[in-house]
Amino acid sequence: MEDIKKALEGCGALQFGDFTLASGAKSSYYIDIKKASTKPAVLSVIAKTMAKRMEEMGIHPDRVAGVVLGSIPLATALSLETGIPLLMVRKERKDHGTGKLVEGDLSPGDDVLVIEDVITTAGSSMKAIAALRAEGVKVEKVFSVIDREGGGRENLESIGVQLNSLVKGSDLLKGAKQ
Repeated sequence: MEDIKKALEGCGALQFGDFTLASGAKSSYYIDIKKASTKPAVLSVIAKTMAKRMEEMGIHPDRVAGVVLGSIPLATALSLETGIPLLMVRKERKDHGTGKLVEGDLSPGDDVLVIEDVITTAGSSMKAIAALRAEGVKVEKVFSVIDREGGGRENLESIGVQLNSLVKGSDLLKGAKQ
């Protein structure tokens, strides 16, 4: 957890001010995970830490899935770190090309681990899980870099999904320079 916290602070991902989150909630802090995921060294720390935690927990999915756009670099880095094939989940269907919500090879019954950057209420995660489950795959776990502790864990539990995070928002804020 300390490595992740230092990496996020070091790249300027943790910001203070008045912010409106994707959930619509107001917050005095914001985690700009894109600042982290566009820096190779930070992205590597996140992927290595996530892979290590997965191994410790005995999590061995058939696929890892990132939700467009924020978690795609994270899921890609984890896929490269572990060799687990990648899926990309769109937020909405496109009216061109294949029109798929889920990109990548998958088979009914595959065990898919959803990767997220920051979870607050888990609204986007739940939509991605619904799209994946509609493809006939099993989704029982989500891994996020940050759990903002805004009800996401409970919302995911209500649909039979366990949230695992590398850092909780409250831990990230401990000792942070505001």
